[in-house]
Amino acid sequence: MTYPPNNPYGGGNPYGGQPQPGYGQPQPGYGQPQPGYGQPQPGYGQPQPGYGQPPYGGQPQPPYGGPPQPSGPPAGVPTTLNVQSLPDDDNVNPYVFCITLNGEWFMSKGAMLAYYGNVQFDAVTEYSSVQAWVGAKFSSPIYVQDWVVAQGHGKVLIGDRGFDLNAYDLDDGNLTIKASNLCAFSPALELKQSIVPGFVTLIGTGKFIASSNGPVIFVEPPFRADPDALLGWADCPSPSVHHDAQWMTQSMLGALSGALGRASGEERQYDFTGKGTILLQSSEVAREDPAVLRLVESQTQLLTNAQAGSLGQRLVARAQQQH
Repeated sequence: MTYPPNNPYGGGNPYGGQPQPGYGQPQPGYGQPQPGYGQPQPGYGQPQPGYGQPPYGGQPQPPYGGPPQPSGPPAGVPTTLNVQSLPDDDNVNPYVFCITLNGEWFMSKGAMLAYYGNVQFDAVTEYSSVQAWVGAKFSSPIYVQDWVVAQGHGKVLIGDRGFDLNAYDLDDGNLTIKASNLCAFSPALELKQSIVPGFVTLIGTGKFIASSNGPVIFVEPPFRADPDALLGWADCPSPSVHHDAQWMTQSMLGALSGALGRASGEERQYDFTGKGTILLQSSEVAREDPAVLRLVESQTQLLTNAQAGSLGQRLVARAQQQH
């Protein structure tokens, strides 16, 4: 697997622009003579030059204590874009990716922000009745209703709730990724439903785009990851589930219901062994996956009537506790 071109959080500009002013380089005007002693400062009584203006051509910064703002488009990318100035299969900024469409791409519903050209979007369930290859490329009945096929020619802008977006190139490999963070992928790849709930697996050679809540971190096993921070894993076995020893002790002593109510939030981790690469996002804030409910519902068919009734009572009790 090839990780994002021009590592977005290492060296180089990840978005295809020119390098930003290097850390430690002199600031504009550094070393220039200051106004003469005793002379009035420029615009005496007026705001100082540059006050409230964007540093290095970026966007205006908020007052101290305000939310962080993006620094604007990378160098070399104009502020106002058009079909000619949009990049080809690259980031427009950290949160928007531009797909140059010449044929078909799979996209998650709601990912498309805007587009140029002649582009049509069809639900995978409808498109598969016309194009038989879709069923062979998209093999996940749980998630099929959450995806569309974009076909045509043009440039499509995609995003995901203001999360960071990165493109990855898979080279004759396999990568399992959290389904709610997968935004788009080339039809050169095949999508399979993972045995781990909430995840899908991409196989083959091609490009895909995924979102993350903060920069992506790459780590090697052996490693344990918080389920909410886990983004995916490549070329390594599926993880097992590790439970905290104290939590397990309470469970075995018959205090499972109490333990669930007093959970610290760190009792359960995914345990990775072997070789490969694990992808983590820089936050435990995970997106709600609407397909999880469908997945759970499909499994209730395995329950007897008595078991289903018992589960229903527990779910009602849980809902009442939350209110």
